[in-house]
Amino acid sequence: MKITVIGGGSTYTPELVNGFLERISTLPITELWLMDIDKERLDIVGGFAQRMVKAKGNPFKVVLSMNQREAIAGASYVTTQLRVGMMPARRGDEYLGLRHGLIGQETTGVGGMAKALRTIPVILGIAKDIREVAPNALLANFTNPAGLVTEALNRYAPDVPAVGVCNVGITTKMEIIEGLEKFTGTKIDSEHAALKTLGLNHLTWHYGFTVEGEEMWPYIFPAFVEELKKEEVPEWDIRTIETLGMIPNYYLQYFYYTDKKIAEQKEWPPSRAEAVMEIEKDLLREYADPALTEPPADLMKRGGAYYSTLATQLINSHFNDLGQIHVVNVRNNGAVKEWPADWVLELPAQVDGDGIHPLPADPLPASCFGLISQIKMYELLTVETAVHGDRNAMYQALLTNPLGPSADKIQAVMDDMLETNKQWLPQFK
Repeated sequence: MKITVIGGGSTYTPELVNGFLERISTLPITELWLMDIDKERLDIVGGFAQRMVKAKGNPFKVVLSMNQREAIAGASYVTTQLRVGMMPARRGDEYLGLRHGLIGQETTGVGGMAKALRTIPVILGIAKDIREVAPNALLANFTNPAGLVTEALNRYAPDVPAVGVCNVGITTKMEIIEGLEKFTGTKIDSEHAALKTLGLNHLTWHYGFTVEGEEMWPYIFPAFVEELKKEEVPEWDIRTIETLGMIPNYYLQYFYYTDKKIAEQKEWPPSRAEAVMEIEKDLLREYADPALTEPPADLMKRGGAYYSTLATQLINSHFNDLGQIHVVNVRNNGAVKEWPADWVLELPAQVDGDGIHPLPADPLPASCFGLISQIKMYELLTVETAVHGDRNAMYQALLTNPLGPSADKIQAVMDDMLETNKQWLPQFK
């Protein structure tokens, strides 16, 4: 079995390698290809990955490549964890928002839109290579904005099996398990627990949690509210949470408390991108140590908890036809029958040898669906903008996004976004 990682020079890669090493008894990998366009990073991260695998007896071969098509050819699975423009482009997304008094963030608002415009054409190019040289491969996309990228794949590469993956669902699941274990004093097997959540990527609401099929929400939700009441400055205002009866994905703070988040940006530098750039410098220096064969503790500062767990569990469940439940981004296909079947949603799905099957779910209340539908329209317009370099669609996308500028400021934001990112946006030339 050949697995290919596009963006193999990422500082996340060693964690992913660890995940594959831990599952070698059930996931018989023979070759792990790490592909990247940055040779220096690929050599450092890839060299470390090779030492990690060697220290475990070389159960599979780690191949480094700068040739995307060669890396994809014959693969069973292709994962994407790339960043077009790398961290300086993320920093640009953040300060784009700050300059215009808007949210500056890599997945929401104007920053998320800029990232999508850079990323979608590249991901569709990867899908084209999969179609031509690895027609049986499953594409697992971890690249943000994950939901928007998966929506583009759904519309412009529907013949390539693809799933969008984010670590928010599994992180929330593991945090809830930790709380339940403290409450009950009983160890819980995470593979027998399931989070009920629904919405779009970085725009979900959690509304249930089962362990061995038993619904635990009547214990979990009141405990969550009680913890909020104990906090000096609660993360969420209690009236909102009690009214919803659900726990929002933390990215919803950008929508619910926009002014607060914009005020926090005024304390930059460092922005999150600038902080991560410093963390990555230290990580790459550690990775380059020829004696290092295990991921360093500093990797946790990078974020992305349980990334390797999710990636390897998903692939393992698909390869071994396990039918496990994972929270993913996938085409609705009638799972939420009241919502359009062709929308990509983030929700629990069964993963087996036949593919990714979203599980039936009741629709969310109007207070949630109103925001979901508005963001979905923004996503669809952004996909058209990214694929065709359509400036009218771009204007309408910014007009539609609730985190976008007022109508009289849209052109100024557009011009700034296109100028800031012009080296990565050939579709607009």
